[in-house]
Amino acid sequence: MRKRPRSRRPWYVIAIALVLAFLGWYAGGDFRLEDLIAQDLPDSSAQQAAAPLQAEGETLVYYLDVGQGDSELIQLSNGKTILIDAGTRATAEELVSYLQNLGVQKIDYLIATHPHEDHIGGMTDVVQNFDIGSIYMPKIADSQIPTTKVYENLLTAIDEKGLSITAAQAGSVIFEEAGARMEILAPNSQEYSDLNSYSIVTKLTVGEKAFLFTGDAEADSEEEMLDLGYSVDGASRQLHLEQHGLSGSGIAAGRDCFLRRRQRLRASAPGGDGQACTAECHGLPHRYAGKHPCTL
Repeated sequence: MRKRPRSRRPWYVIAIALVLAFLGWYAGGDFRLEDLIAQDLPDSSAQQAAAPLQAEGETLVYYLDVGQGDSELIQLSNGKTILIDAGTRATAEELVSYLQNLGVQKIDYLIATHPHEDHIGGMTDVVQNFDIGSIYMPKIADSQIPTTKVYENLLTAIDEKGLSITAAQAGSVIFEEAGARMEILAPNSQEYSDLNSYSIVTKLTVGEKAFLFTGDAEADSEEEMLDLGYSVDGASRQLHLEQHGLSGSGIAAGRDCFLRRRQRLRASAPGGDGQACTAECHGLPHRYAGKHPCTL
């Protein structure tokens, strides 16, 4: 038996709360995520709690609580799905179960932002349990290719299913369909000193809404994107903070990066303490130890 993660509020409660808040934000409603997350769902099975929430014509973005790790699920209005990262090995079974309970049968676009365990730990299970379309991973310099078991297991699972990997190239478009577009903004160099900086950074645009998913991109990658003129345009913009919003990340360290160069970004940082919230990044209190002040 795989050891269960430490006890915390069920992650599907947090995911559902985030989706409800997103729907309210999209419709102009006034939702407070701390209120939603503070209210546990009535006792029920994970399957009942994770019943599909998608209405016709909607695109849903889930920030999944996978402990000290990252995973985001996007469901397009045409039924296609995108999974960005897959959390840790400890939450792999939970992640697979949650996706199945949502009715996911195929991951049309699977993105492994970079080969660290807290981002790809559960991806082997995902590859083994779902039909997979396209897989995107960064091209790592030969001298830095990981030899960790979790990375090798993922490559083996991909190979055993006869799947291929597409090396992420900044400036390329992953898809443009169903009123949505996802493009790759990073990495922009062939070699970095830190594996984090190889992170695939993607921008999702749905109508006037824009979302930025950063993996664990460091300050050098952020600066490259800014120098190249990449931005999060759109009437409403949401930024996924790298390093789970920790104060040591490039953004949090106060360098001249996204939060300091972009106004009215919504910041999300799932993981770390079992909480995942979204809020306007203006004068927010430093509520969680280690988190950037703009992260709830």
